[in-house]
Amino acid sequence: MAEMVPNPLYEALGDALRRVEPLVQEIEKDVEAPYRQFHSGKVWTGPAAKRFDEQLAHHRTRARGSGEKILSDLRQALARTPRQVSEQEARMIRSRYGLP
Repeated sequence: MAEMVPNPLYEALGDALRRVEPLVQEIEKDVEAPYRQFHSGKVWTGPAAKRFDEQLAHHRTRARGSGEKILSDLRQALARTPRQVSEQEARMIRSRYGLP
């Protein structure tokens, strides 16, 4: 039986998830704060503010959905990827994806 080694793709996906997750959280936080301030009614009111609010809400929803989708896709890919592979498979994976 071939000796099993850590799967470089599994490690790369885990690294990507650890790097992307805080960025997604930061984006959500950075969009959420102005959204809440705007909805306090103390920032801007009137017809133009209402139109702006609709756009802001749309972009907020889009940003949150995109971030959640990226994280979900990474988590699913990580769950489908074996933690260990044979040395030959590891070499092929490194070559295919340009991993160290």
